[in-house]
Amino acid sequence: MYKLVVSDMDGTLLNSNNQVSEKNKEAFKALLKNDVHVAIATGRIYTSARVYANHLDMVTPIIACNGAVIRNLEDDHILYESHIQKEDCLKVIEVLRKHHTYFHYYSLDTFYTEKLAHSSLKYSEWNKTLKEEERIQINVIKDSYEQIKNSDENIYKFNVINDDYEALDCIKEELKEIETIEVSKSWHNNLEIMNKGVSKGKAIDQLASILGVEQEEVMTFGDNENDISMLTYAGMGVAMGNAEEIVKKQADYVTATNDEDGVAKALEKFIL
Repeated sequence: MYKLVVSDMDGTLLNSNNQVSEKNKEAFKALLKNDVHVAIATGRIYTSARVYANHLDMVTPIIACNGAVIRNLEDDHILYESHIQKEDCLKVIEVLRKHHTYFHYYSLDTFYTEKLAHSSLKYSEWNKTLKEEERIQINVIKDSYEQIKNSDENIYKFNVINDDYEALDCIKEELKEIETIEVSKSWHNNLEIMNKGVSKGKAIDQLASILGVEQEEVMTFGDNENDISMLTYAGMGVAMGNAEEIVKKQADYVTATNDEDGVAKALEKFIL
């Protein structure tokens, strides 16, 4: 019997309209009634994931920043964290500036960017639709290098976005020379940079240990490269029908797409 279910958000629990369907909501509530722990694992900053978790009407742990942080939704208590060392942050910025690429980065609660574009612009627009207490703290700063250099704030993740795939590959290769960071992808035009050893799979292992759940009692859902670690960790790793082929090959089961209530359908098949 599965005792912990962990789902990715974008492309998995969320449909193409960035909403959690009623069927997925009902399935998650049914899990809780059956004493199954549920959690969300996302590349997003914690405060963004918290908005959706609140809409699910449940108190659930949130694995944010690709596994760099686990926080308890009930009281915002940090259950686990692994931040990027300051010297590594500065090295990363040097590489990104060399390639003149867009990037942003996350502290525990703040989204930093040098210009509103790509994701930062979307979050800024999204903020206008949210209640004041739900809004993401976005700081548009002049110089990321100086901001990090002169701050004691921990940084958990960098997100690089570039539609020039060759440039993105070059950046990825250069970043690999920094041996104390992890580089992953959650979309075709992005790179995600965390501290060495950080992954969704590692974070779920930490959470399962905290909850007293065995590895084979974990079920996970995902759709992209940054979800592979949690699909291969779990007793049952489920890939979405819309997942990348490389992800489907690593999964134990492939369900319907995120627009076809794929999470709910798999939960009904294996648990409910």
